[in-house]
Amino acid sequence: MSDKTSLTGRTVIITGGARGLGAEAARLAVAGGGNVVITDILDEDGVATAAALGDRARFLHHDVTSEEDWERVARFTLAEFGRIDGLVNNAGVSTGQPLETESVEHFRKVIDINLTAVFIGMKTVIPVMKENGGGSIVNISSAAGLMGLAMTSSYGASKWGVRGLTKIGAVELGTAKVRVNSVHPGMTYTPMTAAVGIAQGDGNYPNTPMGRVGEAPEIAEAVVFLLSEAASYITGAELAVDGGWTTGPTVKYVMGQ
Repeated sequence: MSDKTSLTGRTVIITGGARGLGAEAARLAVAGGGNVVITDILDEDGVATAAALGDRARFLHHDVTSEEDWERVARFTLAEFGRIDGLVNNAGVSTGQPLETESVEHFRKVIDINLTAVFIGMKTVIPVMKENGGGSIVNISSAAGLMGLAMTSSYGASKWGVRGLTKIGAVELGTAKVRVNSVHPGMTYTPMTAAVGIAQGDGNYPNTPMGRVGEAPEIAEAVVFLLSEAASYITGAELAVDGGWTTGPTVKYVMGQ
């Protein structure tokens, strides 16, 4: 019996893949038999990550807001591996400030990186995937794209936009056998969140029913699942990988009270 989670013979582009969630998704994709093109603006980390993954991984510097860079990434991927079967739109910036004090310039910058770049990436790979007979696009949104969170005006708006764009893509591309899904991580331990004080371990994040933050490999497993044929009848879905955070307020009950 074939393993439907295998990515053997498939090629995936992963943006923001130099470290954190993107690097974990790349590692799992290669472990599952796939070829991976990692893109990022963090060149040193990206080169090291690709080198550690071996002959089926490549790194390319990539400004995700640039149409020309996206076209270069597509050409490079086709030249190296001959096909594009998957795209993980993972690159993005996390930011938080009150709506009334956020500048228009900063809001536009976040939207450009977190949402417009996803649109350009999808637009770039869709024709190639159609020619291949199908493919899978996984857009990384956020728990902030499933609920209203204070201090996330630009970030939250961009992630709600990614959620909506995903559904539009799924509707338009279903008969072309191009699946489009979004993954919505909750608070997750990565180099970026560690820098602002997020810690690993049980009890360190009581906002979630599970009482802890997620780990990058836990999110990456969901991403690689959606890339694979194990998810062949899943499109337009929004997969929350958040320890139950978006299910509602966490309330602890004690028996007898």
